[in-house]
Amino acid sequence: MVKKSLSLLILILCLGLIMAGCPKKAVMKDEPSVAKSEEARRLEAERAQKEAKERELTKMKEEEAKRALEKEKEFEKSLVAKKTPGIEGEVFESSLLKDIYFDFDKYDIRPGDAEILKRNAALLTRSPKMKIQVEGHCDERGTVEYNLSLGERRANSIKKYLISLGLGADRVSAITYGEEKPLDSGHNEEAWAKNRRGHTIILSK
Repeated sequence: MVKKSLSLLILILCLGLIMAGCPKKAVMKDEPSVAKSEEARRLEAERAQKEAKERELTKMKEEEAKRALEKEKEFEKSLVAKKTPGIEGEVFESSLLKDIYFDFDKYDIRPGDAEILKRNAALLTRSPKMKIQVEGHCDERGTVEYNLSLGERRANSIKKYLISLGLGADRVSAITYGEEKPLDSGHNEEAWAKNRRGHTIILSK
């Protein structure tokens, strides 16, 4: 009985020594103040980045508005009053509104000329009160009646294209002059190519 008690006591002591020798696993916890400080720095960096982007966007918008105003003033300065027979009152022309040209006996707008019309439309968009008239012209070949009809189709092609670019339909009118107002009075292909054109005048500003 004494032996059993002694053995049990030794066993208990051994277990106690084993348990005392095993270190407890340390549980690391972030200090609350450190975590809050890091979160604050992150939020501050995000806020600063957002403000920088907003300042850059504002600057870009201001520069764009400034360029648009400069172009509008340039457009206004380019206007030249012109008295045109058949049109009452004063009309204007601008060297910044470029003519486009057509192939022989055609009224479809070629890709290169479409780009010219896009630039014309951009100028006119900045002056929303302006009303324009598109003229359709032809070379001297063909009958007077046929060329008047062809000139009308050319003017209407330009009108429809400008409207498709965002100009109000009430701002754009079309007229045909057929072969009546040649740009070049020559009787050769070079002159005829110049005369197959679409020209834009400003009726009111």
